[in-house]
Amino acid sequence: MYSIAIHGGAGTLAKHLFTPEKEKAYQDALALAIAAGDVILKNKGTSLDAVQAAITVLEDCPLFNAGKGAVFTHDKRHEMDASLMEGISLKAGAVAGVSNVKNPIQLARLIMEKSEHVLLCGKGAEDFGRLNKISFEDDAYFFDELRWNQLLQVINEDGAHLDHNVNVEIPDKKFGTVGAVALDVYGNLAAGTSTGGMTNKRWGRVGDSPIIGAGTYANNATCAVSCTGHGEYFIRAVVAYDISCLMEYAGLTLELACKKVVNDKLVKFGGEGGLIAIDTKGNICLPFNSEGMYRAWKTHDTEINTSIF
Repeated sequence: MYSIAIHGGAGTLAKHLFTPEKEKAYQDALALAIAAGDVILKNKGTSLDAVQAAITVLEDCPLFNAGKGAVFTHDKRHEMDASLMEGISLKAGAVAGVSNVKNPIQLARLIMEKSEHVLLCGKGAEDFGRLNKISFEDDAYFFDELRWNQLLQVINEDGAHLDHNVNVEIPDKKFGTVGAVALDVYGNLAAGTSTGGMTNKRWGRVGDSPIIGAGTYANNATCAVSCTGHGEYFIRAVVAYDISCLMEYAGLTLELACKKVVNDKLVKFGGEGGLIAIDTKGNICLPFNSEGMYRAWKTHDTEINTSIF
C-alpha cells in the first residue's frame, strides 16, 4: 500500500480565467510530476525519493513558482527556498534564499544527509551545494518573460506581491509553491516543499516553505504535510506541525485536523491557501480556503487524479 499527493500552489484560480489550453498544460504537468513519484513507490522505493522526484519535475517546469519558474525579487534576481523531511527519523533539510540552484529540493536533501544542520541559507548554502556537486544554472535558465512582466508590473510598489498573472483580464492571486507528500510500502512518510517566494520581495524575505513545522512536516506517528499559502500566516500558525499535533495529542483524524487548521484557524486571522497531507494509513487530504489549488493524487490502487478548482 502506498499513496502520494502533490500541489503546485493555491490562490485565486477562477475557472473563467483559464483557456482550455492553459488548463490542460497545468493538468499535464501535475500528472507528469506525480507519475515520477508513483513509479518509485510502485517499485518499492522510499517515500523520500518519491517526494524529491515529484518536486524536481515541478521545479523543472516554468508553469510553477519554483526552480526554473521562480519569480523575480525586487533586485531582479531569484531567491529560492525548499525543505524536505522524513517521518521515520524526523530528519530534515532545508535551504533558503539561494540563487542559480537548478533544483533546491535536491540541495535540501543534501543538507539533511551530508551536514549536521537543518537549514542553510544564501551564499553558504550555495557553497555547500557546489562542494557536493549540486547542479547550478546561469540566470538565462531561470528567465521567464511572464515572470519578468509580473515584476515590472509591481516593482515600483511597496512590499512583495503574490504570484500575479498579468496576462488575464483580472489579475489573479496565486501562492506559488510546489510540494509533495508520500507514504511508501514500508509505512514511512515524507514531505517536501519548494518555492521561488513572492514577486518583488526584498531584504531576504523567507516564507514558510523552508521552515520545518510551518510549511513542511512529516512524522510516522501521524502524517506528512506540505503547505502553500501566504507564508507569514502559515509561519505564525505553525500549520504543518499543528495538524500533526491535533492528531497526536487530541486524537483527531487527518481530515478533521486539516479542516480545523485550514478552514477555521487560518481563516480567523486572514491566512489564505491550502495544503496536502497523508496519514499513516494512506488517507489523503487536500484542503484549501482559496478559490483553487493545483493538485494531484494517487494511491496504489487508483489512477492519477488532477484538479485545479
